[in-house]
Amino acid sequence: MRIYAKVIPRSSKNEIIKISEGEYKVKLTAPPLDNKANSMLIQVMADFLNLPKSSLKIIAGKTARTKIIEIL
Repeated sequence: MRIYAKVIPRSSKNEIIKISEGEYKVKLTAPPLDNKANSMLIQVMADFLNLPKSSLKIIAGKTARTKIIEIL
């Protein structure tokens, strides 16, 4: 299963807003430097979906704001 996430780094708090089925807007406190925002995205999405972090993987958009995450 794949989900799409539009990431907004350097927000005031971590927050996930469901736009539609399989599409989310994710606000992260981490900056988009040194892969910190991507790591926090995986952690926040795993907590939100109640899954282990190892079951989520960014398959597209590692340097873009819109990312495709695959649930393994």
